[in-house]
Amino acid sequence: MAGSLGFLSRKQGLGKGRVTFSTQVLQLVLAGVTTGSIYSLIALGFVTIYNVTGIINFAQGEFVTLGALSTISLLSLGLPMTLAILFSILAVAVVGALIQRLAIRPARHASVITLIIITIGADIALRGLALILWGSDPYILPAFSPGGPIAIFGAVINRQSLWVLGITAVTLAALFLFFEYTLVGKAVRACAINARAARLMGIDTDRMARLSFALAAALGAISGIVIAPITLPTYDMGLMLGLKGFVAAAMGGLVSTQGAVIGGLLLGVLESLGAGLISSGYKDAIAFLILIGILLARSEGILSPREGA
Repeated sequence: MAGSLGFLSRKQGLGKGRVTFSTQVLQLVLAGVTTGSIYSLIALGFVTIYNVTGIINFAQGEFVTLGALSTISLLSLGLPMTLAILFSILAVAVVGALIQRLAIRPARHASVITLIIITIGADIALRGLALILWGSDPYILPAFSPGGPIAIFGAVINRQSLWVLGITAVTLAALFLFFEYTLVGKAVRACAINARAARLMGIDTDRMARLSFALAAALGAISGIVIAPITLPTYDMGLMLGLKGFVAAAMGGLVSTQGAVIGGLLLGVLESLGAGLISSGYKDAIAFLILIGILLARSEGILSPREGA
């Protein structure tokens, strides 16, 4: 499916003529880093929500879909690209906040498993809504910059992939500044470190939980928007992307933003190398083999209680 990002290795092709093994590996690594950047953004959404609420939000992938398709719809209404992107991110963030307010908060005293099942229900509902609104046909979003691919030591990378890498870097920097130098960001971090202590210090933990869902939704929307020009967005593109983002977050321990970024990049590179050097049939299997390995190595499971929760 297009949403699995298999398009990158095809669109960032190896070009014509003889290709050395080192050039082929470099090409695959470049494609993997681009793919991994998307996984990292999605993984950061999982980590943000899990840190504050202890919930794994399996609706995260649908925020990717909503971001891409809503941007395309706003462009079709005549809005400039910049405004369409900003409004889409804002709209998807509101959807994330509404999920927390209407679905998660009323069941906040339920078990973690129950809350996770609720997010799965939200995932199915959002995918169904996307099917109703946009249908099953793929859509096209224009590239942010015109022009052909750029050569790097014999390999090539298309210009939209550079946008993916650049926007990912800017997003990571903005998140760092938000969490380190703003009062709201520090309040979110306090809830992540020890929710009970944060509550005793007067921090509205419910508000921080709602903010974490909005922030995670915005990260998902950004992911969908930047990959839309190099794939064909469809109503179900977020399913596999969400699962890959979860694997990347699990690779980083589900609590570390740095771990989520490294996990996403590593997963993208491993998938690309596995598909290019072994067989494309192993591409999706690699992520789930990694997840099985994580579960086997962590005997208490990824849903074990967090300290201070």
